[in-house]
Amino acid sequence: MKAQNPAAARTLEDPLYYLANFRRMLAWISARHADLLNAEETGFIARFCALPQAAQALLVRMVMRKGTLFRSSKLAYAEIGCPHAAAAPLLAHGWVDAAPLLDIPQLFGLLTKSELQAILPTLLPRSAGKAELLAVASQQWPDAQHFATWWPDTAELVYELKLDALCERLRLMFFGNLRQDWSDFVLADLGVYVFEPVAIAPESRGFQCRADVDVYLQLARCREQLGDGAEPADVLATLQAINCSNDWLHSRHARLRFLIGQQQERNGALADALHTYASCPYPGARWRAIRVLEKLPQPAAAHALAQTALAHPENDAETQQLLRALPRLQRTLGLPLTRTRAADATVQLALSLPQQPVNVEAVVRDHLHADHAPVIYVENTLFNALLGLLCWEAIFHPLPGAFFHPYHHGPADLGSADFVARRQALFDTCLARLDDGNHAAAITRTYHAKRGVQSPFVAWQVVDEALLALALRCIPAAHLKAVFARMLQDIPANRTGLPDLIRFWPDEARYQLIEVKGPGDRLQDNQRRWLAHFSQHDIPVAVCYLRWADGA
Repeated sequence: MKAQNPAAARTLEDPLYYLANFRRMLAWISARHADLLNAEETGFIARFCALPQAAQALLVRMVMRKGTLFRSSKLAYAEIGCPHAAAAPLLAHGWVDAAPLLDIPQLFGLLTKSELQAILPTLLPRSAGKAELLAVASQQWPDAQHFATWWPDTAELVYELKLDALCERLRLMFFGNLRQDWSDFVLADLGVYVFEPVAIAPESRGFQCRADVDVYLQLARCREQLGDGAEPADVLATLQAINCSNDWLHSRHARLRFLIGQQQERNGALADALHTYASCPYPGARWRAIRVLEKLPQPAAAHALAQTALAHPENDAETQQLLRALPRLQRTLGLPLTRTRAADATVQLALSLPQQPVNVEAVVRDHLHADHAPVIYVENTLFNALLGLLCWEAIFHPLPGAFFHPYHHGPADLGSADFVARRQALFDTCLARLDDGNHAAAITRTYHAKRGVQSPFVAWQVVDEALLALALRCIPAAHLKAVFARMLQDIPANRTGLPDLIRFWPDEARYQLIEVKGPGDRLQDNQRRWLAHFSQHDIPVAVCYLRWADGA
């Protein structure tokens, strides 16, 4: 059952729900972010609010759609009426252009293939694909022209939105990120997303000064350029000129530097990659520097850096990587070998190859399942959900910087190194229920109270009431405490890598975790780290290696 949002009914009745959402956002920004706005943005908000309703609605429709170019025939909305009349105030403000110059790729994005062949008769035959037509047309018509020049026989107009950058900035100030977009408003109104109501102080917001917004956008552009194939050295030069004044943006800056190093490494520019990693504080950069030193090859330098790192590893993942690399480096340098390898508890299983394609986890699940011992595919969902339900009040506590608008899927600082430390007393109170035996009642109570509410830990579509009851009956509190403790040490890294299946014996109040590996598959590093943790805390787990009995 999904939690219902009373706004859903209003949305269906009100065709201008999107306009109400946009107005709400502008009011929120005006009240809480006024000092971050410049004269252009303040003027836009004031002039927008003074527009006729139809003009407001048309502008918001354009803002919320993809791209910046729109055919007038595609802007026909019953609640708006004539798009040309609605657009007139927008044209007067210069927010929309009714006669933009269009190059061939833009024209191809607006028209169908049949329309293009009708207005550009010298193109290839009708059998040609649109991509082939585009290549030829780009050579024949290299210059941009007005739509009326491209298609003189049509009365239709093409409108270009000129506010894309301004509205992107407003969206960023409201959400504190560019991942969320206008669809979150709509999905919330429809009841698809239900968000935890959190008391948000007026001073709580994603950005404290305008410069922080500028830096975020600059970093986003650098990330885009790198993804679009720009030269890593050019992106790095731009990045180095960006000054980050707070820890949050500094972390994003370091992450981007790390990605540049990875791209340089992929490109074979190993010396450049080494220099980038060496100056990068992002987790994993030191390990990549060791690997680059091996490739150069500079095994002595790689060994020295590995020894230094092992003395003060940044996390469990780096320790694991170093212990795997050191024997290899010692062998290369002729040094005494250090070997460390934990044995896996394994099960070998030979089954018939299914006639229909199916994942190996489902095959093993169905083979092992019994009425008295059900087997369920959970992977990372079960323990995450149990932690999220037990510690709900700690996770959603309204600390400064954690929540700054009503549409958070989770706290904004979830991935921060001090996420738990900032809430330590609250987490201690929640986790103490594992010691006094109240955890099952608390988890069940939260499940019923919050079912369907967005949470970064709870996958409601997977964790149902029956699975929850089995888990709370069969998994000892001490095991939950051991798993939760490791997850909270490093939430971004340790929320994944958990076994695929769980088998319950309800009558005996016991369970077993099962990691499934199909033919040719092997354990990933994060899975090995979890297996070592399970072994340390006597948590029942096995790795099931599946092969097909017919040799396929």
